[in-house]
Amino acid sequence: MQRLFTSINESIADFKWQKLFHERWPAYKAWLDASVSEFNSNQSISALKIYMPELLPTYYHLCDLVRADEVAACFLTGFQPPTYSSACSQAVSTIETIQLVRNYDYHAERFEGVLLKTAWNGKSVIASSDCLMGVLDGMNEDGLALSLTYGGRKTVGFGFGVPFILRYILEFCSTVAEGVSVLQNVPSHMSYNVTLVDKSGQVKTVQIAPDRNSVVTDANFTTNHQGPINWAKKKNLNRTATRAIYLENILKRGMSGDSLCNSFLHPPLYNQYYEQGLGTLYTAAYYPELGAMQLLWPGEIMNQSFDDFTEEEKLITFHQALIHRH
Repeated sequence: MQRLFTSINESIADFKWQKLFHERWPAYKAWLDASVSEFNSNQSISALKIYMPELLPTYYHLCDLVRADEVAACFLTGFQPPTYSSACSQAVSTIETIQLVRNYDYHAERFEGVLLKTAWNGKSVIASSDCLMGVLDGMNEDGLALSLTYGGRKTVGFGFGVPFILRYILEFCSTVAEGVSVLQNVPSHMSYNVTLVDKSGQVKTVQIAPDRNSVVTDANFTTNHQGPINWAKKKNLNRTATRAIYLENILKRGMSGDSLCNSFLHPPLYNQYYEQGLGTLYTAAYYPELGAMQLLWPGEIMNQSFDDFTEEEKLITFHQALIHRH
C-alpha cells in the first residue's frame, strides 16, 4: 500500500487550495451522501457565527473559491459532520527542548496526506490538513502546538468536527490557556483528547465530549480513551491501554528528542493494521521554540519550518502487519 504526502505553501487560499478541494471533494461528497440525511447551510453557518465567528471571512472566501453548493457549504463549516474514529498516540517532552510528538493512525484511503503552511488570518500556521479546512495537528508562529486523538467513546451530539476547532485555535490563539478556553466553549460532536503545548513549556491535555463538560488535565501524553475503554471490537488492534502505559513509562525515564521520535516509529506506538483502517500514516514532531517540525516514517523524513518551508512530495509505502487467527 502506498500513499503520497504533499507539502503546500499558500498564505491566502487561492489556486493551490482550490485544486486540493477539487481533487478531494468527490471522496468527501460520497462520504457525506452516505452519512447525512439532509444539509442546511443556514443552520451550519449560524452555528459558526455563534461559536467561531472569527473564522467566517475565511469560510466565505473558501466557499467563493470553489463556488460551494449546499453540501460543500455545510461541510466547510465543520458543523455536525459524519462520525469517524481513529487510533493515534501523542506525547510532550520539555526536557531538552519543547517537543510535541504524535502518531496519526487512520484509514489510508480516507486521508488527505497534505501538510499546509498558511496565513489565512495573518498568523502563520503549519498543519496536517483534514476535511480541507480542518487540522489534525499543527503549530502557529506564536509557538502554540496541538494534536488530537480519538477519545474512544461512541456518543455523538451537537457540535463541530474537532479538526475545525483545532484550526480555529491555531488561527486565533497564542497560548495553551487561550486554546483550552476554546475547547471548553466550542462544542465537539464526538469525544477527543487534545494535547496543547506552547513555547513557554505549558502543557495541557483536554478531554472533550458532546455529552459532558470538558476535563482539563496536566497529562503530557494520551492515547484513545477517557476512562473506561469502549473499543471492544478493535481493542486487540487499537491497544490504547498498552500504548498509554508505554508512553507513561518512557516519559518517566526522561526520553526526549530524537529518541522520543524514534519510539513512535516502532511498536507498540507504531501500528501496521492498514487494511483494518488503524495503520500509522505518519509521525509528526513539533518544536515550538524553534518554529520547526518534522513528518517522519521509517526511513523517511520531511523537515519544515516557518523560516524554510519547502513544497515537496513523498511517496510512502506501508506494510500490513500479519494478523494471527486463533
